[in-house]
Amino acid sequence: MTQPNIVFINCDDLGYGDLGCYGSQLNKTPALDQLANEGIRFTSLYMGSPVCSPSRAALLTGCYPPRISFGEFDGWHVLFPGQGLGLPPTEISIAKVLSDAGYRTQMIGKWHCGDQPGFLPTNHGFDHYFGLPYSNDMGRQANTPDWAVYPPLPLLSDEEVVEQQPDQSLLTERYVQEAIDFIRTDSPKPFFLYLAHMYVHLPIYVKQEFLDKSENGAYGAAVESIDWATSVIMNELHLLGLDENTVVIFTSDNGSLGNILPPFGGRQELIGGSNLPLRGAKGTTWEGGQRVPAIVRWKGKVEAGRVCDELLTAMDFYPTLANVCGAQIPQDRIIDGIDAQKVWFDAQAKSLHEHFVYYRANGLEAIRNRQYKLHFGRGKEDVFELYDIVGDVSETTNVYDQFPEEVASLTAAANHYRHTLGDDRTGSTGTQVRPIGRVENPQPLTHFDPNHPYVIAEYDLPDRG
Repeated sequence: MTQPNIVFINCDDLGYGDLGCYGSQLNKTPALDQLANEGIRFTSLYMGSPVCSPSRAALLTGCYPPRISFGEFDGWHVLFPGQGLGLPPTEISIAKVLSDAGYRTQMIGKWHCGDQPGFLPTNHGFDHYFGLPYSNDMGRQANTPDWAVYPPLPLLSDEEVVEQQPDQSLLTERYVQEAIDFIRTDSPKPFFLYLAHMYVHLPIYVKQEFLDKSENGAYGAAVESIDWATSVIMNELHLLGLDENTVVIFTSDNGSLGNILPPFGGRQELIGGSNLPLRGAKGTTWEGGQRVPAIVRWKGKVEAGRVCDELLTAMDFYPTLANVCGAQIPQDRIIDGIDAQKVWFDAQAKSLHEHFVYYRANGLEAIRNRQYKLHFGRGKEDVFELYDIVGDVSETTNVYDQFPEEVASLTAAANHYRHTLGDDRTGSTGTQVRPIGRVENPQPLTHFDPNHPYVIAEYDLPDRG
């Protein structure tokens, strides 16, 4: 079997309705629309969490975040600079699985699974890494509240800080060049490239040429920068004769802020993201928080122009890619993702998923099957809501009282997850949970020095989120 190359593009806070092929009338995304026309566009694919650290760890390990103790981080919903928690070396990432199968591997962009040395990408199967170890709002910023004073934002090459407070408007171009250099490397080995964009997480710094053309402000310019980056990579694959033997995957780590104001100060106006027609946004267990745009293109292997509404998750990429690439899936642990090859290759095939559970931190807030979605709560509030998630994708009409048998069935299924993964809302402790990585005396990767020239590069946008 010829092992295909893999290009996996993951965006940051890109919403379900932000691409032209998903209905956007504001953002121009011709390259991504073409990618969808040449592959499968998924309309019911879910991330493991509505926020970034748990979502990214779920993608990399094929597991629900609580399974790997990545639901929350000593009370925080995501990881912060210098925190002593992260993805432990005992977890076997998809990069490690593919590396063991003979792949050369590269990660570019946002990591956010721990910034201590043992937690970084080069200790999780990636030969090389270039990017930001956490969110781009975790640097030195103007108008910063006392609780959010961070060390200078580090740009890493492998495990070395090569720049502090980098110009964010230039980072995407630098990421693309790193990607092209990696793809061009003369090697008999197949490759796995994981490109995790900075966009469209706040603050948004973008090149003027994109801003000048945008009809949706800086947000639209950032979306169109992602589209441009995709066009460059696809063009390179074509020029090198690699596009027929390369699986290209495009998705986002969670929904956009959508109709929610930036949560941590900054401008008190909507930033331009869309999760339409879904309800809710990043950080919520409404559909808009976790149902994301997802495209798979594999020329000559998957049907071009197909739209697939089968229930799938980002965790499924782990076993699917492992099996497609002839790699060995670990047999000594539970993987929550399922091999989705049948759905990829057969338009009539049904997903093997009976259910999907929506965790916010370590609280189980909702569960869905193929037809219905049952909400249990939002934060500490109990709710009793059932939606026909196929006929009412916007979750507008509560049919809880009309279908007691569906409520009972979904509640029973949820109790299984509470038993195995835990649920803070009901006080349940999971019986099949693996420990998070933890180090003593953690240190941030950088330290603020008022005499350093980077002081002039303090980011002037106050937006966080």
